[in-house]
Amino acid sequence: MTEFAEAVPLLAGAEVDPAVFDLRPDYRAVLLAVDGLAPAPSDEVGDALLRRAEAAARALLAGQPVEHLPHVAAWREAYRAFGAKPQRTRNSVEALLRRAEAGLPRVNRLTDLYNAISVLHQIPLGGEDLARYRGSPRLLRATGEESFDTVAGGETVIDHPAAGEVVWCDDAGVTCRRWNWRQAQRTQLTDGTSEALFILDALDPMTDEQLQAATDELITQLELLGPDVRVASRILSITT
Repeated sequence: MTEFAEAVPLLAGAEVDPAVFDLRPDYRAVLLAVDGLAPAPSDEVGDALLRRAEAAARALLAGQPVEHLPHVAAWREAYRAFGAKPQRTRNSVEALLRRAEAGLPRVNRLTDLYNAISVLHQIPLGGEDLARYRGSPRLLRATGEESFDTVAGGETVIDHPAAGEVVWCDDAGVTCRRWNWRQAQRTQLTDGTSEALFILDALDPMTDEQLQAATDELITQLELLGPDVRVASRILSITT
């Protein structure tokens, strides 16, 4: 298991490949390493937060299609820049907003929490089990040889990203494909997760202030989960 004392070096080693900034020099990410979390399934607190997010999404989408939202449109443009078809592989925030009308999924305490924050702030947000992470997070353009574990037909299979695809990786392989489209099985949050890594992705027109507001609300909600919760953070951008 990853000791929390190692979280700061893990964050210090995190990096974004210059080839990604060549695509989107406006890209910024906040990484949060968190421990002291009490493992738990979905609960009433998470359900209330998701219902708040569902209501916000319905109000936001009244009279306009999701793809016209500025933050969603920015991610669609970014996907096209590395060859993905956004109408087929939707960025994570668009996928959640499209599900809000019928109801957001209830998965487990941590996933419910970050999905709600993602919708409320219109920001792609992912969570990984830090105990299953190997090395530091890296965002890069894939060679096509990297491994990605996923499920097909109910069975775990090893897939590979397309060459040039933007992916998050650790030392063991791809942890999230197409920037923020689909997470690997290996590092997914579960009912038993007590240490987590959260990644908040931002593109213009999201401002630094809006990114910070999403980060602050995520930290606030995490700290409500117990007195032992600790958070370490780092911001990645073209200037840092």
